Amino acid sequence: MNGYRRPHTKILLSRLREEPRWLILVTGPRQTGKTTIVDQVLRKLRRPSRRIAVDAPDPGTVPRATSDMLSGGFGGEWHASAPTPLDRRDERWLVRQWEQARLASRRSESGFVLALDEIQKIPNWSETVKGLWDADRRDRIPLHVVLLGSAPLLMQKGMNESLAGRYEVINVEHWSFAEMADAFDFDLDRYLYFGGYPGTAPLVRDEARWRAFVRRSLIEPNIERDILSLQRVDKPILLKRLFALASEYSGEILSYNKMLGQLDGAGNTTTLARYLDLLSNAGLIAGLSKYASRPHRRRASSPKLNVLNTALMSVHSGYTFAQARADRTFRGRLVETAAGAHLINTGGTDCRVHYWRDRNREVDFVLERGRELAAFEVKSGKRRGNVGGLDAFAKSFPAVTTHVVGKGGTPIAEFLLKPAQEWFER
Repeated sequence: MNGYRRPHTKILLSRLREEPRWLILVTGPRQTGKTTIVDQVLRKLRRPSRRIAVDAPDPGTVPRATSDMLSGGFGGEWHASAPTPLDRRDERWLVRQWEQARLASRRSESGFVLALDEIQKIPNWSETVKGLWDADRRDRIPLHVVLLGSAPLLMQKGMNESLAGRYEVINVEHWSFAEMADAFDFDLDRYLYFGGYPGTAPLVRDEARWRAFVRRSLIEPNIERDILSLQRVDKPILLKRLFALASEYSGEILSYNKMLGQLDGAGNTTTLARYLDLLSNAGLIAGLSKYASRPHRRRASSPKLNVLNTALMSVHSGYTFAQARADRTFRGRLVETAAGAHLINTGGTDCRVHYWRDRNREVDFVLERGRELAAFEVKSGKRRGNVGGLDAFAKSFPAVTTHVVGKGGTPIAEFLLKPAQEWFER
């Protein structure tokens, strides 16, 4: 994975070659390669830089021009103090790191890049960063600052509350089918089952080990570190059960009342809706709303559950790879889930994904971009099947473009190679 370059590297490289106008926020779900992207860019940039992992042990004093945390040929010295315990990394620690980066930028003819990984682990980080960044702009210090974080909800909250107008976001989404095929030679069936986590690719031939890794090294840190330890969650067991339920029922429309009945835990629909939002912002589960021309009708609808990486569905299914491929019904659910995740992950900030239902007529996904609409019906069987839902939707919303994915339409492998934005083209 270290040698594979995602498109985000080119974007970040171009930003760091400009004058430092904004903080650069690199955010997204865990295990999508954010740190690798930053390291690749810093090595190629040929500018003095340092990446500090807030949640990693302090390396202590850095020898002159020999640390692997320095790059770009910086000839000065990074004057690190004695190691700081992880539980004592606070605003003062952050200020010390920033001051050293300022000193390095002044000594360098080409400026300096400071990258802070897992910045949200520092209490009141956004207020501290605001003061430091504003001072740098007044003093015209040539210091680029890159902030990395794997908890998008917390990052967004901190940035919006304290740093409005001071940052630019590079969102790192789950790996696409094209990327997993290029980097790890995944075919369609492997991508549908094992999903788009690059770190798990070497484990797919040992499925028991793969499942254990996904549960313990991906799911548990996402929930425990990125949600429960950083957000107020009064019923953590309920949130965990909701995640498991949503993974099991991915691709299905499920009312909050039905969820409560399945979860067998104290709670209410408002609590479930909030917890589903937390899981969505952590890059795990989306709860799609029903498309309607009036926003209040969308908010009142039952959500359609969709994991954002099919590995989360497979690991909760009880199926092996061979069993999942042989079971047409389950494979069909994987295909529909992968299609929904692809639209969500590649849609960016301009697109919203919904479903549509009117009595017994249904459209699997409705992609919305401003006033533009694209509707999708996913057919995973051997026959094209009924597309009455698409026809009914087109009658209600004549400006829509309609697409059949699968039998009788665009093959699923071809569909997964085309980003969401391109489906609006007629």
